[in-house]
Amino acid sequence: MTPRERFNAEAAKRILITDGAFGTEIQNWKLDEAAYAGSYAGSLGLSHDQKGNNDILAITKPEVPETITREYLEAGSDIVSTNTFSANVISQADYGAEHLVREINVESARIARALATEYEAKDGRPRFVAGAIGPTNKTLSLSPDVNDPGYREIDFDYLKGVYREQIDALLEGGEGVGVDFILIETVFDTLNAKAGIMAAIEAGDALGRDVPIMMSMTLTDLSGRNLSGHTVEAFWHAVRHAKPITIGLNCSFGAEQLRPHVKTLSAIADTLIMVYPNAGLPNELGEYDEQPETTAGLVGEWAVAKQVNVLGGCCGSTPAHIKAMADGVRGLEPRAVSRPEVRTKLAGLEPFTMAA
Repeated sequence: MTPRERFNAEAAKRILITDGAFGTEIQNWKLDEAAYAGSYAGSLGLSHDQKGNNDILAITKPEVPETITREYLEAGSDIVSTNTFSANVISQADYGAEHLVREINVESARIARALATEYEAKDGRPRFVAGAIGPTNKTLSLSPDVNDPGYREIDFDYLKGVYREQIDALLEGGEGVGVDFILIETVFDTLNAKAGIMAAIEAGDALGRDVPIMMSMTLTDLSGRNLSGHTVEAFWHAVRHAKPITIGLNCSFGAEQLRPHVKTLSAIADTLIMVYPNAGLPNELGEYDEQPETTAGLVGEWAVAKQVNVLGGCCGSTPAHIKAMADGVRGLEPRAVSRPEVRTKLAGLEPFTMAA
């Protein structure tokens, strides 16, 4: 079976569990600059300070992402993501590491795949690898210059090329070696996401294979919009043509604040729903205090209501949070995929459904 077929078969049986945060888990290692690049700086052609470049650890200190990924698999994750949120030339330019983008992605995919294969061999339960694609720190929809609303730092074709380079590396080696899915996550700009979608489709066409896409939007205000102004429903209308294997929400806020938006998306999306919220809201020091049992209880309400197919955690979530979720939803029936009526549905910032 293809990864899409295997995944859909598992999702029909139970609520699946994805992993939790990488960034906050890496912070717990308290790495200094030398630990990020250290003796590798010269051989890798690095002249910038690498502290905070979490993605580069795949080649300079692979035991960090390996350990974190293993802990999530031990906690019960069915899906593990690559530590590649910023592994693209735009984000890596901050560290002068643009030339390492391919290597970072290839090695990150190798780490996740090896561990997924190891754990699947132990108990026969399928494990999946999602290649994480972050939004970059550029936006196609908004101007960074308040005095020039029409100005853009980059254009669509450039961003598509940036994503294509990353996706090609994540898929390198073929099925069972590279990633199973491309996860376009933390979408604050819907047009950025469309560039990612096009890059993933073109990468799949070039390989002659199906490359399933996972989409995950992030909300920037409690009314339920992302930074480019789209509501949850409008976002779905704007990306549904990509036939994503999952659609959902991540980061944003805690599970408490996401409740109405999960309900909305669950009712309209004719695909699987994946939600991985932050572990509550950060405190005044930017740290997350919400305990695993609390987070698990909140997301468990969505599971009981049959509104989700995949659950996990974002900022502040730990292996303990993921274990609590896995334990809490075990035995619960997954959401049945919605079958909304066939209508022409369009989207500006608001959804538009053509009358019959």
